[in-house]
Amino acid sequence: MANGEGSEPLLDVRDLTTRFFTEEGQVNAVESVDFTVHDGEVFGVVGESGSGKSVTALSLIDLVEPPGEIVAGEVWYRDADLASEMADSHPEAVDGDAVDLQRVPPEVRRSLRGSSMSMIFQDPMSSFNPSITVGEQIAEAVEVQRRASATPRSTRSRTQGFGLGSMLASTIVPTRDYVGDESHDRAIELLGQVGIPDPEARAEEYPHQYSGGMLQRAMVAQALAGEPDLLIADEPTTALDVTIEAQILNLLADLQEELGMAIVLITHDLGVIARTCDRLGVMYAGEIVEHGSLDDVFDSPVHPYTEGLLGSIPDLDDPAPRLDPIEGNVPSLLAEEMDDRCYFADRCPKAMDECLDKPPTFAVDGDGVAEGANAAEADATGADTAGSNRPGDAPRGDATTHTAKCYLADHAFDEARALPEGYFDESAEGETDR
Repeated sequence: MANGEGSEPLLDVRDLTTRFFTEEGQVNAVESVDFTVHDGEVFGVVGESGSGKSVTALSLIDLVEPPGEIVAGEVWYRDADLASEMADSHPEAVDGDAVDLQRVPPEVRRSLRGSSMSMIFQDPMSSFNPSITVGEQIAEAVEVQRRASATPRSTRSRTQGFGLGSMLASTIVPTRDYVGDESHDRAIELLGQVGIPDPEARAEEYPHQYSGGMLQRAMVAQALAGEPDLLIADEPTTALDVTIEAQILNLLADLQEELGMAIVLITHDLGVIARTCDRLGVMYAGEIVEHGSLDDVFDSPVHPYTEGLLGSIPDLDDPAPRLDPIEGNVPSLLAEEMDDRCYFADRCPKAMDECLDKPPTFAVDGDGVAEGANAAEADATGADTAGSNRPGDAPRGDATTHTAKCYLADHAFDEARALPEGYFDESAEGETDR
C-alpha cells in the first residue's frame, strides 16, 4: 500500500502515556509510545494480548474512561482548518498545520471523532445496539456527521449527542425524527460499499440477523460514515474464520486505496500485519519495543520479542519443524510489580547483565547495529541515553527509522554477561522471603 513517506505526518504520537488508577494499584497500560502515520499509509501495532495495543488506540481518540487517564504525551494531528481555528485561543497547541489534541478542549477532540478519526472496535456484536436495526444505527452516525459539518466546531459537540430524550422524541413525535432521509439513503449506500448484498433489505435487519463477517462489514460502514482521514481498526478480524478474515482485509485495502485513508491496524496476528501494513510497531508491556518498515522488522528483527513472535509462525515452505513459542507470560502492568529494567528480560533467551537496567531506544541500521556510540561507551562517559533516538525525536515526517528498545541493537549477545538460568525465579523467591 502506498504511504506518504517524506511528507508531514497525518498523525504524530510522542511520548503517549496512559495509566489506570485502580484499587489494586496503578496500571502502566501505555508507556511513552512514539510513532507517526502518513497519508494513505497503514501502520500496524502488533503484540500479545495485554501489551497495551487497544488502550493505545483508545488514547488516540480520547476514549479512555475512568479509572484510566492519559497522563503525558502529545498527539499531533495535521488539520490546517483546525490549526487556524486554534491558533489564537490555544497557540501552544499549534505547530504549522498540526494540532496537539492533548492541549485543546475536550469538545474539540470529540468533534474530530467520526469526521476526522474513526474506529472499528473489536467485537461488533457488543458494539451494535441489539434493539435498533443496523441501517438505523449507521444512519444515525451519518446524521451526526452531517449536522456537525454544518455547525461551528465550538457548538458541534452539542449537535452530536443523540441521547435518550432525543430517541424518545423521535419515536413518539413523527415530526421530530432525528435521522433524515438523506442519511438513511447514505447508510444503504455505505452498506453496499462494504460489500453487503441487497443493502436496502439488510438495512432493515437487526444485528442478530447478521453473520459475524457481515456485522464486521457493517461496523466498517459505520466507521466510514464521516469519511475520516484516519481509521483505527482494533482487531478487525477477531473471531472470524480465515476466509472471512481475508475478505475483511481485502475490503479495508480496497477502501484505503479508494478513499486515501490512513489506517492504524491493531492486531496480534503477524500474518495480518505482513499482508496489509507499510510500517509497524511491536508492542510489549505498554511499550513499542521495535519500530520500522515491514521489511526492516520482518527481515532484520533486533528485539528478541520480535524474533519470538516471528518464530511462532508456521513455515509453509518447511512445516516439519516444531514451533518455538515464547516462554512465560506478559508481565503484570501494576506499577509496584514492574521493575525498572527491560520488561522482557525474564522471558528473553539472550538476557544479559545490562538488561537489568532500562534500555534506551536505539536507531538501527540495515545490519542490526545501532548508529552512533554504544551503550558501554555512553556509560563510560556518563551520557544519558534513556531517551535517545526515539522515533518521536526524529524530524517530524521521518518514517524510515528502524529502532529497537534493546541493548542487542547496540552490541552482540555475550555469553559471559548472560544472566544465569532461573535468575528471575530466584529473585522472586528472595522478594517473597523478605
